[in-house]
Amino acid sequence: MENLIRIGMDTSKTVFQLHGVDAAEQPVLLKKLRRGRVLAFFAGLSPLKVGMEACGAAHYWARELRALGHHVVLLPPQYVKPYVKRSKSDAADAAAICEAMSRPSMRFVPVKSADNQALQMLAKLRAQFIGRRTQLANAIRGFAAEFGLVAPKGLSRLGDLLADIRADATIPDMAREMFETLARDYARINEEIAALDEK
Repeated sequence: MENLIRIGMDTSKTVFQLHGVDAAEQPVLLKKLRRGRVLAFFAGLSPLKVGMEACGAAHYWARELRALGHHVVLLPPQYVKPYVKRSKSDAADAAAICEAMSRPSMRFVPVKSADNQALQMLAKLRAQFIGRRTQLANAIRGFAAEFGLVAPKGLSRLGDLLADIRADATIPDMAREMFETLARDYARINEEIAALDEK
C-alpha cells in the first residue's frame, strides 16, 4: 500500500469503510474494517492524509490517527454530500470524503482536543438539564392547573405554587405524592445546573 496518498473513512459504530487513492487518483483501497481493527491497520501504513466527516466521534479518531503520524482532516458533512456519486452507502460516502478532501478550496473543521470536547459536553449537558427543568416546571404547572391552582410565569414563582399545593387539603394523597416526586426531581435538577454553572 505504499502508493496510497489519501484515504476517506466513513465511520460508524461497528464497521468503518475506507476508500484510498494513489497519486493518479485511482482507487487502490476499498476496505471495510471493524472498529477494533482500525488503529492496527493505520499503524501499519506510512503517514498519509486521512479524511472523515466531522462528528463527535471523528474528533477522537482524528486524535488517535494523528498520534500514529497521519495527517487527519475533518470535513463538514454538508460539504461532502455533493461528492456522493451514487446512492447513499458507506462505500459511496467514503469515496465522497476522499474526493472532497482533495479539493483545494475545501474548508475543514478543526480537530478538538479531549479537553475541548469535555467543555463542549459540559455546555450540552447544562442545556439538557435546563430543558429538563423547564419540562418539570411545565408539568408541575399543568398538573396544578387540573386542581385549580395556578401561578404567574417564571421559575421563581414555582416555589410558591408548590407551597400552595402542599397547603391545599382538597388535593388527593396520590396527587400530592406525585407533586412531591416532581418537586424532588426539580430540586435535584436545580442543584445539577448550579454545579454545572460553577464548572
